[in-house]
Amino acid sequence: MRGKITDAETHQPLANASVQLLPSGTGTTSSPQGTFRFDNLPVGRYTVAVTYLGYQTLTIPEVLVESGKEQVLDIDLSPSSTQLQEATVRTTRPVAVNSIQPITIEQTLRYAATYLDPARVTTSFPGVAVSNDQANGLVVRGNSPNGMQWRLEGVEIVNPNHLTNAGTFSDRPTQTAGGVNILSTQLLGTSYFLSGAFPSEYGNALSGVLDMKLRTGNNEKREFTAQAGLIGFDVAAEGPFSKKSKASYLVNYRYSFTGLLGAMGVDFGGEDIRYQDLSFNITLPTRRTGEFTFFGVGGISSNLFKAKPDTTEWVVQKDGFDIDYTNKMGALGMTHTVTLGPNTGLRTVAVASALSSRRDGYVHSIYDPAERFHIEQDAVDKTRLSLSTALSHRLGEKNLLRSGLFLTYQDDRILSVGRVLAEGQLQGLVIQPYLSWRWNITPTLTSEAGLHYLSYTYNKTNSLEPRASLQWQATPRQVLSLSYGLHSQLQQPQVYLAIKNSNTQLIERPNRYLDLTKAHHLVAGYQYHLTNTSSLKVEAYWQELYDVPVVTLSPAVSYRVMPSFSTLNLVETYVDQELKNAGTGRNVGLEVSYQKFLTDSYYMLVSGSLYNSTYVGGDGIRRSTRYNGNHTFSFTGGKEFKTTRNGMWGINTRILWFGGFRDTPINVEASRSELATVYEVNNAFTVKLKDYFRPDLRIYWKKNKEKYNRTLALDIQNVSGTQNESFRYYDVWQRQVVQQYQLGLVPVLSYRWEF
Repeated sequence: MRGKITDAETHQPLANASVQLLPSGTGTTSSPQGTFRFDNLPVGRYTVAVTYLGYQTLTIPEVLVESGKEQVLDIDLSPSSTQLQEATVRTTRPVAVNSIQPITIEQTLRYAATYLDPARVTTSFPGVAVSNDQANGLVVRGNSPNGMQWRLEGVEIVNPNHLTNAGTFSDRPTQTAGGVNILSTQLLGTSYFLSGAFPSEYGNALSGVLDMKLRTGNNEKREFTAQAGLIGFDVAAEGPFSKKSKASYLVNYRYSFTGLLGAMGVDFGGEDIRYQDLSFNITLPTRRTGEFTFFGVGGISSNLFKAKPDTTEWVVQKDGFDIDYTNKMGALGMTHTVTLGPNTGLRTVAVASALSSRRDGYVHSIYDPAERFHIEQDAVDKTRLSLSTALSHRLGEKNLLRSGLFLTYQDDRILSVGRVLAEGQLQGLVIQPYLSWRWNITPTLTSEAGLHYLSYTYNKTNSLEPRASLQWQATPRQVLSLSYGLHSQLQQPQVYLAIKNSNTQLIERPNRYLDLTKAHHLVAGYQYHLTNTSSLKVEAYWQELYDVPVVTLSPAVSYRVMPSFSTLNLVETYVDQELKNAGTGRNVGLEVSYQKFLTDSYYMLVSGSLYNSTYVGGDGIRRSTRYNGNHTFSFTGGKEFKTTRNGMWGINTRILWFGGFRDTPINVEASRSELATVYEVNNAFTVKLKDYFRPDLRIYWKKNKEKYNRTLALDIQNVSGTQNESFRYYDVWQRQVVQQYQLGLVPVLSYRWEF
């Protein structure tokens, strides 16, 4: 095990920092360059404790050391006016007082049924549910998955997921979710999930932010990872460019398919699902001009469904359709980190990202199945050119100033041809400067105040957003905190470019100049550190949303007017109505979590929440939102059993129990008349689906040899085979309402080899 210790803000190396390995008690100090090293360690799990005078003690649990693979740690320390107790369990993270969780590679490899996707790890956290278990769309504190933002190296990018239509109601692509993350966990470092009252450097999001960080490749020796399983394979390589240089590379390729699972009887609705991706990270440190990194990720995926050639085998209306879906995503970027002095650091990130999704639907003739008609077409094209710069300057040991700027050129193109139609292009610049001031008022009381500004040049909308937080170390083991933030988010492209339903021949896009949706978010927290490796956390939150686009026209204008509509319930579908920023929403809740890191061969994370999510549409009636499940609960835990000769068995489980989401009643007679699903919009979201329940299991066996290690694992999602309700629709073929369900039991066997 080795690594480097630096100041979290100025990036200066910290010499003579104390590094202790627990429970062995082995210790060392960092060199003048901030580096440290432990050679010839026994394989196993360690807790790393780092102390440095004038800085907060940092404890990093669950560090796994295996043969054939060096454990390289990049550790950032934050200044503190007092030396806190070692009971403070932290990891290096962005400046946030409340509602933040780190996600490590080790967790994605150990937690049951995550499939190496950091987004799926988040469902173990309080207040987080999944919209559908076929995808990683996250419902955070009752908000739609569209309130989420994906970041790479601190910069917002396009949707970085394969199969962006997975688990949706209409089979159309979403803006913020998909079947699995394109970025392989082989490249990820510790990432961060934020769920409310964000610090001032975060904007254009209302519910959550998943900030993915890339790890640095090994700069001293070449290492390789290969993994094969029932859903495909991936390979990774990393190492130095030369023995004389500290420059390094890290690259991964992955190809996955569902053919083998289908042969085992796993039902994916008769669809042929495939995806592949390639990602890399190159690190180039210099002596005088700082550190440069160059990174990239790209992936393609497809989802093909073919109609049954024999019409006597048609059971539901989809059996008479061909559906072709393809998705392409890519991102290229660079970072530059440099120290401008003993108290000043500068970090710059530039990223270009793009996405293209295509979906075509064909219906076959019942009289001649060989004849088909092109009746549905959806296309989504997105481009983001982003530049971010952040300057940190320390004024003594009590004050820290941070300022920065995000500039993002956005190009969105939408085409949807079918019953509802949207078409057009959006081009504009999103400008987001921010400023924050962190003040250590006393040795136990810390405050932070900041401002974030968001402006969208396309329709000249803007928002000035104050942020503030206060943290009090009441006792060596107890922390109280309070955070407030005003947040805003742009509307989805399909909202801006929606074509209004009209009896005239004119193409009207009345929603192009909608304002931003905004929200006040207040979070109060309490954390008690029970031991060095376990803690109890309680958070209460209140989120008040306003300027939400809703329909304000009277139903007398047209029978298609939906007075209960609100964009807070929108996922991937479209709206053909004129909208106004006249709606509101409210999410209130209480979250509790207990976490024990993996020590003494077992770990546990128990979390739950009680919440209420409501909205007011254009008719002035307060209703439950689509995602008002009222409660979440998750248990994630496991135990390891060591065997002779460096072997280990592990058993992990995760139990998810979420309150059922909401659906709208279907008018059967109107649906039969129109040959399509017609909802009783005046009774929107009055149907509560059954509670979602899913137990997952992961069993693995690890074996360490002198120069390599290997892991054989079996993941089983939904080991109980529970039928969880997804949504209902009117089936034209059956002439009745049909209930759709989420995935059943899904087994995935894999073999991993690191050398």
